[in-house]
Amino acid sequence: MQIELTEDQLDTLIDDVQREYGYDFGDYARASLHRRIARLMTVDRFVSFAELRYRINSDKDYLSRLIDMVSVNVTEMFRDPSFYAALRTQIFPVLATYPLIRIWHAGCASGEEVYSMAILLKESKLLDKSIIYATDINPTALSVARAGIYPLAQMQKYSENYVAAGGAEDFSRYYTAQYDMVKMDTALTKRIVYATHNLATDSSFNEFQLIICRNVLIYFNQTLQDRVFHLFDDSLEGLGFIGLGSKESIRFSTVAASYQQVAGKDKIWRKGKK
Repeated sequence: MQIELTEDQLDTLIDDVQREYGYDFGDYARASLHRRIARLMTVDRFVSFAELRYRINSDKDYLSRLIDMVSVNVTEMFRDPSFYAALRTQIFPVLATYPLIRIWHAGCASGEEVYSMAILLKESKLLDKSIIYATDINPTALSVARAGIYPLAQMQKYSENYVAAGGAEDFSRYYTAQYDMVKMDTALTKRIVYATHNLATDSSFNEFQLIICRNVLIYFNQTLQDRVFHLFDDSLEGLGFIGLGSKESIRFSTVAASYQQVAGKDKIWRKGKK
């Protein structure tokens, strides 16, 4: 039996979570948030909204379960291969001129795209002078990313994406298979720093030449999207690059005038000089 969740109840839950734990979901896309909380109530078999509310307010460990359900962790290696091909051919030659390359992968989920970036940098001989800061709101997803252990069954799809993105090596060289799982090559992780970061509330923590945030902003409303774009703008060096997901755009944000799209249909923009 599915318990109905009213809009007033959703507002109450948002207020509870912000007050008790400091997580602000108020500007997440409403329909998506409503759907995910309603699913949480069904999957975890709450008999009433009051029971869910009591559990969240009285059990801080359950917060991670809520975040798992609210945050979106659907991703894959070399997702949208043409995006990575554009990084390889158009963006990396520019970044190669820097003595140190700082990359922020915001909303990295379980890390598949972070490893994709590391592989791309390694093949472009840029990994050793790069630092990738991989952040997400979800500590559970970050634990998966740190471990770098993924199902073997996904590797065929990832290998196809890799080849489509211009990869010329044997993709299997980047992981070790054991039974039905693989572990990514630890040489890829030496330049990756993982940390929790909440795009809705946290501030800038460094200055970067490249920021990647793909398929995250579509789950935010316009107010929060604009807040995040200002955060990215504050965090990006002059002439730096921002890469977004296929359904996302900086075009209608209040910082858009400072950016020029550089990779056609692949959503990469370059900032003007500061």
